[in-house]
Amino acid sequence: MQRSLRFFVPLVAFIAHPVESAAQSRAADTPAQAAVCPASVAAGSRCLAGRDSAGAYYWFAVPPQWNGTLVVHAHGGPELGNPKADRVAEDLTRWSIWTRAGYAYAGSGFHQGGVAVRSAAEDVERVRRLFVAQIGVPTRTVLHGQSWGASVAARAAEGTAGATGARYPYDAVLLTAGVLAGGSQSYDVRFDLRVVYQAICGNHPRADEPSYPLWQGLPLSSTLTRAELANRVDECTGVRKSPGERSAQQQRNLQSILGVIAIPETALIAHLNWGTWHFQDIVFRRLGGRNPFGNASVRYTGSLDDATLNATAFRATPDPAALAEFVNDTDPTGRIPVPVLTLHAIHDPTAFVELESVFRETMQRGGSGDRLVQLFTDDREHSYLSDAQYVAAMRALLTWAERGVKPTPKEVAAQCRTVDAQFSPATGCRFLPDYQPRPLSARVPKR
Repeated sequence: MQRSLRFFVPLVAFIAHPVESAAQSRAADTPAQAAVCPASVAAGSRCLAGRDSAGAYYWFAVPPQWNGTLVVHAHGGPELGNPKADRVAEDLTRWSIWTRAGYAYAGSGFHQGGVAVRSAAEDVERVRRLFVAQIGVPTRTVLHGQSWGASVAARAAEGTAGATGARYPYDAVLLTAGVLAGGSQSYDVRFDLRVVYQAICGNHPRADEPSYPLWQGLPLSSTLTRAELANRVDECTGVRKSPGERSAQQQRNLQSILGVIAIPETALIAHLNWGTWHFQDIVFRRLGGRNPFGNASVRYTGSLDDATLNATAFRATPDPAALAEFVNDTDPTGRIPVPVLTLHAIHDPTAFVELESVFRETMQRGGSGDRLVQLFTDDREHSYLSDAQYVAAMRALLTWAERGVKPTPKEVAAQCRTVDAQFSPATGCRFLPDYQPRPLSARVPKR
């Protein structure tokens, strides 16, 4: 560990947390304990695990040849329920490439489950401060958010941007597969899915079950399980069967649902889960039972019978105050004072690539448009693309932060090929330098 100390600068880089002061944190937090690193972490790394003063589990990993840069990670999801220690170890395993590329890692599991973006952003900043207090001050710090965690990272970057009396803590921000249109737009597709699915299948809820407005996701009294919901989806669509095993009616139902909701059939059950239990969390735990979702003006197209679908589809108008609260917690403002790089697969089945067009507009409105570069790859995955693509993106981002040289997508694509040659086996470079995403309205009806 003495090797890495040469990269440190004095502790004046400490920044007060927006809610909790650094002094309070040092008094309340128990130091992390040495832990056995996951197998995929760089050999010889030092790993530590702990639980912070708010109750969030966290992990640190410092490789033996640390280059002085710290990556602070905000994970996707979000997870529901109480904090889980295993989740944080899983995140380090998935993103162990950072240690193998020479970066230190700090990740929080967040102290509360559910769709609470600002709360998670506070946890992210807390884990950064804990790393500084327990390990030392990095030469550079990059904030990395993945999936829903990208919205958390964006909010964390904005939340610390207005701090006074201390240096801004992040040198750059990397957002991968980001859910970056906020609560005001990112969840519309899942509300549409609930509406379209129920109009076609009529089994979520069933006719003999208590009815409820679909924007609730699920009543708190319900005992429905994910396995039971998957069985209902399969009963209506045959989605877990091969096409040849589906009945003619199942095939028609599936065709209509996917014709309106532009997702692959392999993602149907997952999106319906999110539109059920995550909606329940949003409505009851975040908004006191009030509705932030609406579709009163939407006309659904793409089914085998659009007229019947639109005549029978459930309709709702959001509660203005509930929507405003949801937006305040979840929507990025675009006010980030350092370089921001996004990386997104164009066939992402979970977080549509069109969300990037919304984020570009958000950054422009927030006065940070010149500090944004967006990268796109010809991938069909959401959770992880390739080691080489992430390392190339990170190196380009750090060069931008250190030298003021804004990278172009073509330059990152070329650098990726150099990086990929260093991996055995190669992990692949599939950048599409000329790609530009469509507006989100091209995929999800505007409202």
